[in-house]
Amino acid sequence: MEENLISKKDLLDLTGISYGQLYRWKRKQLIPEEWFIRKSTFTGQETFFPRKMILARIDNIISMKDDLSLDELADKLSSAPPISKTVISGKELLERNIVSTLVLERFGKPLEAEGKYTIDEVMYLFVIDSLLSSGEMNLEEGDLLFRTLQENSARLEGKAWELFFIRKMGVTSFLIAYAPTELIFDAGVRLVNRITVGSLMEQLRGKLN
Repeated sequence: MEENLISKKDLLDLTGISYGQLYRWKRKQLIPEEWFIRKSTFTGQETFFPRKMILARIDNIISMKDDLSLDELADKLSSAPPISKTVISGKELLERNIVSTLVLERFGKPLEAEGKYTIDEVMYLFVIDSLLSSGEMNLEEGDLLFRTLQENSARLEGKAWELFFIRKMGVTSFLIAYAPTELIFDAGVRLVNRITVGSLMEQLRGKLN
């Protein structure tokens, strides 16, 4: 099974939602049609989803559905300003629990300067914070990742990309590729994490809306 996809059965089991809820949210356009991916398996045709994006979207829907009707939620999502145009301050990043104080102080702009961050800059901080908080990455590796993202920011802006975090014989490397892509590593390489810009955007959408 492709690691970046999740089957419909596994999705329903993992999230606890019903088949009816899933397709009702689809009809209300809360879940994009293109996320329902039909693939052939040994049991016949099955439906799969982009794992990280669908899990983040369902989490967003569940967190808001008690306060809004599905129609209101659909209107909120469709009428929200494009996330790519978002500009946010360091203070807001902390208040919305998007990044930690440690990450903002080490990699961000001085809080007292009240600097603003573009969505791309927020994504860089967010992915570093996520990997640090999960224990998958240490601060020195965070420094390397931040430099890698910063040095390639002009090439990544407005593009769909994926980050591959790998280790081989204790040595860390970060690879960035335009999505969608599949990389094949030799047997000595351990893939620590694979992150897509689409999944980052979906997680941030829930925190910024």
